[in-house]
Amino acid sequence: MDLGTIIPILIAAGVLLVGVALAGDDNQESQKRIKSVAQQKPAAVKRRGADSEDSRRKKLLVNLKDIEMRERQLRRARLSVAARIEQAGLTMEEKTFWMISVGLGLAAAAGVLIAGQKPMYALGAGVVLGLGLPRWILGFLVGRRQKKFIAEFANAIDVIVRGVKSGLPLVECLKIIAREAPEPLSGEFRRICDAQSMGVPVDQCMNKLFERMPLPEVSFFTIVLSIQLKAGGNLSEALGNLSLILRSRKLMREKINALSSEAKASAMIIGALPIIVCGIISVTSPAYMGLLFKDPTGHFGLGAAFLMMTSGILVMRQMINFDI
Repeated sequence: MDLGTIIPILIAAGVLLVGVALAGDDNQESQKRIKSVAQQKPAAVKRRGADSEDSRRKKLLVNLKDIEMRERQLRRARLSVAARIEQAGLTMEEKTFWMISVGLGLAAAAGVLIAGQKPMYALGAGVVLGLGLPRWILGFLVGRRQKKFIAEFANAIDVIVRGVKSGLPLVECLKIIAREAPEPLSGEFRRICDAQSMGVPVDQCMNKLFERMPLPEVSFFTIVLSIQLKAGGNLSEALGNLSLILRSRKLMREKINALSSEAKASAMIIGALPIIVCGIISVTSPAYMGLLFKDPTGHFGLGAAFLMMTSGILVMRQMINFDI
């Protein structure tokens, strides 16, 4: 092969090698650019997601602060007698309650005076029966109504969850509960539906529900709905989790009642035993027990015994009372 043939072949080979090298550099640059873009895109997505998450957290924090302020106002409002009457489900007015209290107090004081006791005893009996007994009865009615409400509240939330999952609006689910649920659950939700039909927003209706039923479970329900209405989200999932929490709380409460039933029975027996013994001795030996009611020293002993028994009962009650 002569020199004239070799030189063109070498030139062609050199050009080919240069082209391959340049192509390789271009491919490497392209790969680098692709990798840089691929690395920058998730970072940008993360930044956008972090920004949206931060804004969502700020919005939730503001909502929770509003709810906390509302609950503080409701706690102050619940101290009034009118609010307690509404929580008990009674239709009487506040002035009627005070008239009944004054009537009971005057009747108790008159009965003590007719029995020949001192005016101081009549005053004490009037204050205790006039102020203590009506409030105790009102508190008993409130507690009984709240227990009935909580017993069916988890089932009502399940109705809302199933209705929302099947495509029903929230208001229709509330109407189903108002029609099908037992009292007092149906009555409370019926008032919500009536207020909603008059144009009151759902969150305000739930606030009124919490005023009538100041319970932690109702507070959770109100918070979930308020956050969902203001910030959005999956309502069925949130209420489903809330239903599980309420059922777990109910199960825990029943378990605690079962475990503390023996302690409660012991406390009742210990608290009632001195009164029972005193009554039996008063019947069998009136002269022996009469000194406690006639002598000033006996009056002092009865007062001291009453204070010690009351403090002991309150301490035992606090020991066996658990907040969930």
